This record gives sequence, structure tokens and C-alpha cells, in this order.
Amino acid sequence: MVDRADINSVLSQLREVRSQIKGDENPLEKLNSSERLSQEVDKVQAQSVNYPNIKTDPNTPDFQAMFGNAINNVNEQQMHSSSLSKRFERGDPQVDLPEVMIAAQKASVSFEAMKEVRNKLVDAYKDIMNMPV
Repeated sequence: MVDRADINSVLSQLREVRSQIKGDENPLEKLNSSERLSQEVDKVQAQSVNYPNIKTDPNTPDFQAMFGNAINNVNEQQMHSSSLSKRFERGDPQVDLPEVMIAAQKASVSFEAMKEVRNKLVDAYKDIMNMPV
């Protein structure tokens, strides 16, 4: 079963970030887009450490932890695939070609899925940043 982040906690975090940005309109308008994005990411990271006003279910995983685990799983699959292919190239009798090909396909599919998730998150971030305040 896949654990999901509590939507209420995510929405309240977004509202808090939006309210902070609303109070700082003038300094952000002076910066170019890359500096503004960098500054906003720094603010979100600084605020993500502790959210005392948010009531969440203790069994609900943290979004940052879930995303980090997903990235680590993709990395592990890439490393396993690379290791198997190197062992096969060296002539290891315990590694056969179908095993190498299956591992390579799993790594490829997981990487493509992670890339799509990243693209959706970037699109959602852009949509949120373009919302009128």
C-alpha cells in the first residue's frame, strides 16, 4: 500500500507560504526570476522545518521524506542495473542476459516515472506561483 501525504497539511503549508509571499511583495518584484525562485525555495525550506499550527495524523508520512525515498529507490535501481551489466560484461557466470535486461528496463521505467513526477511538481509550483494574491 502506498502512503500518501495528508492533503490538508500540504494545503495549509501552501497557504502559509502564500501569506508570507504576500507580505513581501516589494522585495520580490525587484529580483529577476531565477533569484526570486531561489529566494522562495529558501523560504519554503526554512519554514518546512517546523509547522506548529498544523494538526496532522502521526501516521501520515512527510511529503519530503516520501519524495526522498522515491528518489533513493530510483537511484538504487540504477546502481543495481549498472552493477549487473558490468558483471555480465566481465563474464560473471552467475549473471545472465535476461536478468541484466530486466534490471535495465526496471531502472529505465522508474527513472521515466520519477521524471514525470518532477515535471508535474514543477508545473504545480508554477501554477501556484501564478495565482493572484
